[in-house]
Amino acid sequence: MSENDFTMQDEMRRAFAMLSGKWKLEIMWLLHQRVHRFGELRKAIPGITQHMLTAQLRELEADGLVSRTVYAEVPPRVEYEMTRKALGLAPTMEALTAWWEEYGRTVPEKPATRGRKQNKSNSRSD
Repeated sequence: MSENDFTMQDEMRRAFAMLSGKWKLEIMWLLHQRVHRFGELRKAIPGITQHMLTAQLRELEADGLVSRTVYAEVPPRVEYEMTRKALGLAPTMEALTAWWEEYGRTVPEKPATRGRKQNKSNSRSD
């Protein structure tokens, strides 16, 4: 096998890399529902920081999965939506939804570990 030969596993690794990241799948799920403004995405994803949302959106845009539209208004309006390429993932999202509807109740709940944790010393009411 030459250096330029790719296996399906290599190709899947590339596909998984496009969607890997702490928040990318959640962002894609929300954009699968409808077009969102930046603030709407931030409010819809508990624990994500503005910096992280910006970074994840930029990566998704660079990979051709998300488009960003800036409207020349005051204040400026910026909207994010899935690209045509990303819409090809719709059957995957629908399959995941169907799987969750059938098996989601059997998945044990895990404590939330996202975002900033509250400092216990700051939460006391001394």
